[in-house]
Amino acid sequence: MTVFAAFSNDEILADLKANVTAGSVITDPATLKKQSFSPNLTDDDSGLALAFIEAHSTADVQGVLKTARKYHVPVVTQNRFTSTVIGADGIAGSFILSTAGMNQIKEISKADSLAVVEPGVINGDLDQAARKQGMFYAPDPGSKPISGIGGNVATNAGGMSTVKYGATKDNVLGLKVVLADGRELKLGGRTLKQAFGYDLTQLFVGSEGTLGIITEITVKLMPIPLGTPVMGMAFFENMTALAEAVAEIRISGVYPTMLEAMDHPTIQAIDQYDGTDYSKESGAMLIFKIDNGTKQAMDVLNALLTKHGARDITVTEKPEEQAQLEKVRRDMLPAIFTGQNHIMEDMAMPLSQLAPMMDYIKQVGQDLGLKIYTAGHAGDGNVHPSIVWPIEEKGVPAKVSQALSLMFKKTLALGGTISGEHAVGMLKNQWNNAELGEDVDMLQHQIKALLDPMNLLNPKRKIN
Repeated sequence: MTVFAAFSNDEILADLKANVTAGSVITDPATLKKQSFSPNLTDDDSGLALAFIEAHSTADVQGVLKTARKYHVPVVTQNRFTSTVIGADGIAGSFILSTAGMNQIKEISKADSLAVVEPGVINGDLDQAARKQGMFYAPDPGSKPISGIGGNVATNAGGMSTVKYGATKDNVLGLKVVLADGRELKLGGRTLKQAFGYDLTQLFVGSEGTLGIITEITVKLMPIPLGTPVMGMAFFENMTALAEAVAEIRISGVYPTMLEAMDHPTIQAIDQYDGTDYSKESGAMLIFKIDNGTKQAMDVLNALLTKHGARDITVTEKPEEQAQLEKVRRDMLPAIFTGQNHIMEDMAMPLSQLAPMMDYIKQVGQDLGLKIYTAGHAGDGNVHPSIVWPIEEKGVPAKVSQALSLMFKKTLALGGTISGEHAVGMLKNQWNNAELGEDVDMLQHQIKALLDPMNLLNPKRKIN
């Protein structure tokens, strides 16, 4: 049976342009293709958007939703488009609504220890602006130099400092959010405590654009700690020994800011990428940081590292050497991914189960004949195993899918989560029932139906 469209694309776009007054509506094929598909993903016409909208105001966001409701067009919100889980790719015939152009730091209040920003503000830019006033913004995902605060909030991004300062959700005080029906909600506020009503602020943190569109964020700022920060590295026989050391350090009272782990294959890749020689005699590498390296803290740290067989322990107070150590950790991804097909995963474990999970990941790689690079934010139990295969091989090999399934099931069996900080997107949305249980899975769909009854906002993402 032939189905005729009730309205032409030209009619829909004309209505859209009339409703977007400050921003831009872009429809040229090159832009649509670029914004519809993440790098390394199939870019066929099945996910090509109808329009890409650069919003410059809340009114623009509301205008896009007005047209979307009228013509039943899906709306995918993008910020800086750094998602790793196909959470912001285009949907066929959709509107891609970019909030990257809403990028003003509206306020930095040292007195109230907060900042008010638009969603397109780059994480690192906010941090630098805050530091000029003696404060800093704590969340630091690996994408800190390129990702926007709005995207960080939408995915509840983590990062290297989560071990001490928490993930994005722990640093959000308030939001402004536009619902699918066009209402703008003001949630939370400027106070460090707030117990009135249901906590709708945290409902939208991590909602991945499926419940509303974030237009303003109020975040905590922290004072720059007194004293001298210390960074260092230590080497272990294997990741299991490293994980056991981290578990003790985490509860020692030292309060590290960073506890980053990399296995031997990862260190080898970094050596090749950066021209270093860290892998020469090491099975695993730990990079650590303490905000204030007092003698007592360093004595406790050294004792625990030595107890678990760490060797070649080095520490530095020099800012340039600390920057180099941070670069080593941030270079992990390009070092591993360049020239290879890859999937990086994002499980988080109870700290007591991190060492068993490290053993299991290694065993899966051996059993299936796969090359797996394992690294992660060991201090908060977040592990990132990355599976690679030849660039010439099209599609995802069956044994890679098998490995992911095995690792996810093991994670859940150990009391962990299969998404620590990268969100769900489309890559994991079929696992909701397995992780959350049938009743919670159903409740999530009911919340979605209440706030987005026409299912216009990022459909099929986060929950399937």
